[in-house]
Amino acid sequence: MAKLLYSAAMSLDGYITGPGGDMSWLGEFDGPNPLMDDLVPQIGAILAGAGTARGDNPNAGDPEKEGAFSGAYQGPEFVLTHNPPATPKPGVTYVGDLPSAVAAAKEAAGDRYVNVLGANVAKQCIETGVLDEILTLVLPVLLGDGVRLFDQPGGRTVRLEHVTRSTVDHATNLWYRVVY
Repeated sequence: MAKLLYSAAMSLDGYITGPGGDMSWLGEFDGPNPLMDDLVPQIGAILAGAGTARGDNPNAGDPEKEGAFSGAYQGPEFVLTHNPPATPKPGVTYVGDLPSAVAAAKEAAGDRYVNVLGANVAKQCIETGVLDEILTLVLPVLLGDGVRLFDQPGGRTVRLEHVTRSTVDHATNLWYRVVY
C-alpha cells in the first residue's frame, strides 16, 4: 500500500516559497542530487494543494524541466481543491476533500509513494494522521518570508523518527518518519 511522503525544498529559515509564492529562487539550487534521482521512480502519484498547483514553477517555459521534480516525474496528479478550474489541466484529477483525494492518489500509486506537495495539504495530512514521511531538502539561503514548511499556529507537537540524511553541494537532505 502506498505511503504519503511530503517532500519539499526549503530555505534554512524554513520557507518553501519566497514572498508571494515566488519559487524562482530554487533555480540556483537545481543540480544533481542522487537521493532525488532515486526517489522520483518510487513516486506513483502526486497529491498537491490548489495553491501549489496554481503556483509559480521555477522551470516554467522550459519543456525539459517544467513540472514536478524539474520535469522528471510523469504520472497521475491529484489536486485538492473546492474550486477546480473551468479548463482542467490534462492528466490532473481535481478532488474536493482530503479523504477522497488521499484514497484516489493511493490507489493510483499502488505500492509506490504518494508525494504530497504543498504546505497546506501536508498540514491537513498531519492533522488527520495520514502522512507517513517527510523529506526536506534544506538549501543554503535565507528567504525571510513566504510559505513555511509547516505553519502550525495552535498545532500539536508531532514526533519524527530519523530515516536518513545526506548532503550534496547545494542541499542537505533530511528524511523522517512521522510517529503518531
